[in-house]
Amino acid sequence: MLLLLLLFFFFVQKSPLKGVQENNAHIQLLFLILLSPLNFNRAFLFTSKDQQCLTLAENTKTAVIFRRTNAVLYEKRIYLLECKEGKGVHYRGTEAKTQKGVPCQKWADTVPHKPNYTPEKYPNAGLEENYCRNPDGDERGPWCYTTDPATRFDYCNIPECEECMHCSGENYHGVVATTTSGLECQRWDSQQPHSHGYLPENFPEKDLKMNYCRNPDGEPRPWCFTTSLTKRWEYCDIPRCTTPPPAPAPGRQCLSGRGEDYQGTISVTESGNTCQHWSSQSPHRHARTPENYPCKNLEENYCRNPDGEKMPWCYTTNKTARWEYCTIPSCDGSKPEAPAVDVPEQAQISEDCYQGNGVTYRGTASFTLTGKKCQAWSSMSPHRHNKTADQYPNADLRQNYCRNPDADSRPWCYTTDPSVRWEYCNLKRCDSRVPVTLPKPPQTTLELNPDCINGNGKDYRGTVAKTTRGRTCQEWSSQKPHSHDYFTPMTHPEAGLDKNYCRNPDGDVNGPWCYTTDPRKAWEYCDIPKCPPAQYECGKSKFRPKLCAQRIVAGCISHPHSWPWQISLRTSYGLHFCGGTLIDPQWVLTAAHCLEKSSRPSAYKVYLGLHRERASEASVQKRDVEKLFKEPHRADIALLKLRSPAIINNHVIPVCLPKENAVLGGREECYVTGWGDTKGTGGDGLLKETGFPVIENKICNRPEFLNGRVKKHELCAGNIHGGTDSCQGDSGGPLVCLDQDRFVQHGVTSWGLGCAQPMKPGVYVRVSNYIPWIESIMENN
Repeated sequence: MLLLLLLFFFFVQKSPLKGVQENNAHIQLLFLILLSPLNFNRAFLFTSKDQQCLTLAENTKTAVIFRRTNAVLYEKRIYLLECKEGKGVHYRGTEAKTQKGVPCQKWADTVPHKPNYTPEKYPNAGLEENYCRNPDGDERGPWCYTTDPATRFDYCNIPECEECMHCSGENYHGVVATTTSGLECQRWDSQQPHSHGYLPENFPEKDLKMNYCRNPDGEPRPWCFTTSLTKRWEYCDIPRCTTPPPAPAPGRQCLSGRGEDYQGTISVTESGNTCQHWSSQSPHRHARTPENYPCKNLEENYCRNPDGEKMPWCYTTNKTARWEYCTIPSCDGSKPEAPAVDVPEQAQISEDCYQGNGVTYRGTASFTLTGKKCQAWSSMSPHRHNKTADQYPNADLRQNYCRNPDADSRPWCYTTDPSVRWEYCNLKRCDSRVPVTLPKPPQTTLELNPDCINGNGKDYRGTVAKTTRGRTCQEWSSQKPHSHDYFTPMTHPEAGLDKNYCRNPDGDVNGPWCYTTDPRKAWEYCDIPKCPPAQYECGKSKFRPKLCAQRIVAGCISHPHSWPWQISLRTSYGLHFCGGTLIDPQWVLTAAHCLEKSSRPSAYKVYLGLHRERASEASVQKRDVEKLFKEPHRADIALLKLRSPAIINNHVIPVCLPKENAVLGGREECYVTGWGDTKGTGGDGLLKETGFPVIENKICNRPEFLNGRVKKHELCAGNIHGGTDSCQGDSGGPLVCLDQDRFVQHGVTSWGLGCAQPMKPGVYVRVSNYIPWIESIMENN
C-alpha cells in the first residue's frame, strides 16, 4: 500500500498532463489505489472544487451515502456487482435470500442455526449481515444459513457475470463502459459533459453504477451517455448470451401494475382502433419489433408493454393514430379510473378523501399531515424500503401518491425528509361530516397596517383623508369647493377614488394627494409613511394549491391565489396574451417570443394577484414595464423590470429560482399554470393548473415523440399519452416543481407541437441554465 501511495505522489509531481486531463489522470490512479485488494475502503468521494478525496467504509449498496455538492462518488466494483464469477468466492453483493426465497440468517447470529462459518473465523470472506457468500469455496456457488429452523442452509440464485445480454439487456449488470463507436461512457452520477435526468438515486432499481452500459428506459439494448461533447448518447456493443434467458414469470390475462407481464389477446385500443402487428412496419414504422425485444412476447397484434409504459399499448392500423393504450381489465376487479371532472364552483372547496382504511384509495394526494412531500414508491432515496410495485402489484404504487399497501389505518407514504421516514397523508375519510374549508391565510404586515405606501403610492388604498398641513380632503365625486373634470370615480374607475381618501390617480412621483375642502387651496399632498420592506419566503403560497395531476388543456381550475407568482402579461390596453412569473418584487421572467410584437417596454403591462382573467378582483396589481431584456443567444427566455415593485402580500409572492445547472430527475412531478386556450375543456377565464412528469430529453427526442427537436438548454414535460398540456396563452408561464416545502421554477413555457397531443409533450426553457444571466441583469439594472 505504501508503495502504491509513493507511486501516486510521484505521478502527481511528474505528470506532463495539464488542466482537466491532469485531474482525470490523478483521479484514475487514486481510483486504482482505493479499489486495490489491499485497501479495505469501499468507496471515496472526490470533490473537484477542493481537489480532495474522502474515503468511505460504506457504499450505496450497504448504506445511503449523502454526497457533497460537486462531488463524484467512486465505488469498488466488487461491492456493486450482483453477479458471480466462477464459484462466487469473491461475490460481495447484497442478495440475502435463498434460491427458494427464504431470508438468510445473519452470519454473526446463532439462531436458528449455530454456524461453522462466522465473521471472526473468516474475516476475509465478507460475512456481513445476512448476505449470500461462499466462504468454503463450494462448487455450487454462494449460499447462506436460512431463517427456517427446518433448513440449515441453502444456495442462492446469483447470476453469472457474463459480458453478454439476455433479451434487450434490461437486466444487464456487466462492466462494459464503451459504446459501439469506441467512445468512453460518462458516469451516471455525473452531469458532465452531458446533463441528464437519469440520476441513480431516482432509478434505484436500474443499477446505474459507475459508467457501465445499462438499459433503464426500454431501449432495444444497453446504452450510455458518452464523454464526447458531440455525441450525447450511444448504444453499447454487447453480444447476446448463448445460454437461454431466465425463465419469465407466469404471464397474466389481466392488468397488474403497469401490465408488463400481460400476455392476453386483447388487440383493440381504448378508442376502438385495431392494433398493428408488432412484426409489421405498416402503416407505422417502429423499433418495437420481436427481434429488438425478444423476451417481451410480441406476438401477433396483441396489446403489450415492452418498454415500461403506463399500461399495455400497441401501434394502430389507423394512419392518423400512431399508437394508443389498451383497456385491459384489472386483476383486482376494480374499474378503470374515470377522467376527473372539475366544476368551477367546486374549485375552492374540493378535497380528496378515502373510504374505510384507504386501501382502495387511488387519488393523487402526495403530501403528509405535516406538509412533507411524499417520496416516490420506486425510489430508495432518502429511505430504502420494500413497498414497491413489484412487491405489491395490486396497491397501485404509482409516482409518489399516498397509498395504503399494508392495510394500515389510513393512507400514508415515505417522505422526502431524510429525518422522517414515513407519515400519514393529509386526507379525510369520505364519510366524515366535517365541513371542508381552505385555511385562512395569516394577515401580512401590509394588511394589518394598510396606511403606508410602496413607491409612489399609486396602489395606496388606505383611509388617510387629511393633507400634510391638516386640511380635510374633498370627496373625489364632489365638485365643491373645487370643480374638477378629470380625476373622478367615473374617469378613473380603477384608481380607488373612494370617499375623500388620499390617492395618486396620476402616478405623481411625490405620492398620494387630494383636493381639499379649503376654498383657498385646490389640492395638497398627504403625509403617508413609506411601508417597511416586505418579508416573504419565495415559493410558499398562503393558499393551499390543489396540485391537480389527474387530467393548460383539460387541467383543473386552481384554488384562487394558490400560485401567487403567476402573472398575466398584457398589451398596453389590457388584453392577456402570455404568462410569466414574478421572481423578485420588481422582476418578471417570461418567454422571449412573447415580446416579438414590440421592443418598447411601454407596449406591455403586467397584472399580478389575479385568479380571473378579466382581473376583477380587488387584489389585482397593475404595473408598467420599465425595461425588457431578451437572452442574448436567442434562447426563448426574457426578463421584465417593472416600473415600480409589486406589493408583496397574500396574493403576490415571488417564486424560488433553482441552483445554477440544477437537473431534474426523469420522474419529477411538476406543475404548469395559465389562462391559455382550454380547447373547449372548460374553465375559460380562470387560472388552471395541471401536473405531469418531466421527461428526459433522450426520451423526448425519440422519433415517435419530438424527433430530435429538443435542445440541451430545454426540457420536456407532459403526459406522453396526451390529455394535459400548456397551450396558446400559457407561453412564458412557469413550470414549477416542489422542493421540500417550496416551489422552484425549473421551466419557462416555450413551445410544443399542438396542445395536449399524444407523444407531443410541451417544451420549456431550462431556467437553471440561465441563473448567471438572470442574476447579472438584475444586479446591473
